[in-house]
Amino acid sequence: MVGFTFFITRLIAPNKPNPEKLTSYECGEEPTGNAWLPFNTRFYVIALVFLLFDVEMVFIFPWAIVFGSHAMNDIDSRWSVLSLIEMFVFLGILILGLAYVWVKGDLNWIKPDPIRPVSGTNIPSSLYNKLNEEQSAYKVKEFTVDLLSAPQEPTATATPPPIRKPMFKPTFKKPGNE
Repeated sequence: MVGFTFFITRLIAPNKPNPEKLTSYECGEEPTGNAWLPFNTRFYVIALVFLLFDVEMVFIFPWAIVFGSHAMNDIDSRWSVLSLIEMFVFLGILILGLAYVWVKGDLNWIKPDPIRPVSGTNIPSSLYNKLNEEQSAYKVKEFTVDLLSAPQEPTATATPPPIRKPMFKPTFKKPGNE
């Protein structure tokens, strides 16, 4: 049914493209620059928390209608008690999730305590200090250039290797500008 609806829409809908209609749209202006910019992942966490509490409001509104309905409460008063308990359970789960995210530190824009990796090895620090003090065993050699044993440079008569161009270079043209 969905495919049929799309097919009928394709047949009936007017198709009058022009250069203005075919341009990209970005906040009312022509887009500039590359779209593949680094995006901070902290925005995703904030967006998910916002979405969580935004969806919460969708569930609280019907609850308020049931809880405040005098007609439903007159028929059976247990509806109001049941809806109140259900909403406390629902809000309790959301508050636990918020507390978890808060304690984990995902709501902090700049995390004050960096996480230090722990290796789990039982090597004492005195062994590291002893290794660092033994400089004679691990001495860095002086760097010298030995011109006699260096490979010879190619002569001027040798042809340089050809410069390889990319096999494919994408070009973007706006329709109508042929």
